[in-house]
Amino acid sequence: MQIFRSFIFLIIYAITAILFSVIGVLIWPLPFKQRYWVVSRWAVMNIWLLKIICGLRLEVEGRENIPTEPCVILCKHQSAWETLALQAVFPPQVWVLKRELLWIPFFGWGLASLRPIAIDRNAGRKALHQVIEQGKERLQSGAMVVVFPEGTRLPPGAIGRFGIGGARLAVNTAVPVIPVAHNAGSFWAKRGFLKRPGVIKMVIGTKIDTHDLSATAVNQHAYDWMTITMTQLEGKTPVEITKGEQRGES
Repeated sequence: MQIFRSFIFLIIYAITAILFSVIGVLIWPLPFKQRYWVVSRWAVMNIWLLKIICGLRLEVEGRENIPTEPCVILCKHQSAWETLALQAVFPPQVWVLKRELLWIPFFGWGLASLRPIAIDRNAGRKALHQVIEQGKERLQSGAMVVVFPEGTRLPPGAIGRFGIGGARLAVNTAVPVIPVAHNAGSFWAKRGFLKRPGVIKMVIGTKIDTHDLSATAVNQHAYDWMTITMTQLEGKTPVEITKGEQRGES
């Protein structure tokens, strides 16, 4: 039965992705926040459909920690789920993501309408410079910037070393960092078809004030919080994997 439910969700997910992507292109002339509100309804709808069709609910702890001012969100990356849930929980945001996602027909068009910071992950310092320059502009426009500091989706029980880009952006622009953890990978695995019923818990941490801190120190604060919180969510301490293993997960 859960296979059938997952299949029904997948069909609706795909059809509505195409529909909202076309809408995103058609409303491109609108101001960003209006365009974002329309396109992000797709994510909000699919979070609701997961509950109705697959019995998979979202539970949020720490909503009071969401700031009103722009910030950098450092989020755990396990599943496609968090790209939906972040839009349903947080104010308007842009993401740092690999540029190849914009090449996907329909889906990439809609994604492009949300003004992401699309980087070449093999570009090294050039990619870091792009994150800082474009991230600064996005923050000044009032949007939050979402960074997946591990760089790729990792399975439950694993944690990757954090890239420096998100922390350096926050330090250079003097905005706070908000760490976000969740256990979505236990219910919707990377490249997974089956959606297990249950409750995905998202935990929003207290803000990390970046004043008088280096980017390395900010990253360490976020990494330590993520390790502790994921241990609580998954019942075991996550094992750190190497950069080579992270690239293998891409």
